[in-house]
Amino acid sequence: MTQDDLIYLKSWFADYTKAYYSADAEDQKNILLKVEHTDNVCRNIVAIAEGSSLAGNQIKLAEAVALFHDVGRFRQYTRYKTFRDAISLNHGLLGSKILIEEKVLQRLPVDEQQLIIQSVKFHNAFAIPATLDSDVVLLLKLIRDADKVDIFRVFIEYYESPVEKRASATAFRMPDTPEYSEVMLSCIMNKHVASYSNIRTENDFKLMKLSWVYDMHFKESVRLVQERNYLDSIINKLPQTEDILAAAEVLREYISQRLNSDEKK
Repeated sequence: MTQDDLIYLKSWFADYTKAYYSADAEDQKNILLKVEHTDNVCRNIVAIAEGSSLAGNQIKLAEAVALFHDVGRFRQYTRYKTFRDAISLNHGLLGSKILIEEKVLQRLPVDEQQLIIQSVKFHNAFAIPATLDSDVVLLLKLIRDADKVDIFRVFIEYYESPVEKRASATAFRMPDTPEYSEVMLSCIMNKHVASYSNIRTENDFKLMKLSWVYDMHFKESVRLVQERNYLDSIINKLPQTEDILAAAEVLREYISQRLNSDEKK
């Protein structure tokens, strides 16, 4: 992939997303949320790739994956008024289909087209499929990290914004009560990624997001999360109980160990 190819893809994406702009203020807010998210994920993935000493063409391919990882979100929201795959459709699979339908990747070598399509298709899977080849796996690790880093930002801004300024589709729509589930705490204490299926309250949702740090593949990704103070920002929005504070310490110790290791991955 050349730099000109990347410029072309970015121009196509800008034109494609503008077609979904709306005169309805709430719809426009949700569409722009994903445009801004995409821009941030592109920056994140380049920072992670460069910080992990990847080669030039790998970085350009990674940025193309970041550019298109949520291309399915725009059609998803227009049809269903939600970003929740569980009650609409799989936006990763839809995104891969859109790339094929629109033929936007045709100027690229066939192998690079397939790398991008497969990475978009599986970027939102609960776990990376074991059957994929190593080149796709590398791109998936990069996009999953870059995506998570910015999703932390999205939800922190959501919680910190006045209600009238929040993008409605960001909400998970669970009871905002003081309760939280033992299974969510257990995942954090045992260094496991928590599942959406166990979310019962807004606090469970926050704990699930915190558990994502255990699914970060690159040291540079963890550094970005730490540098931007994302985890503490979420922790501070949880009840400051003994259980929560203990889980927070486990997270902080894990981050410290990752950042002090000699490995980049």
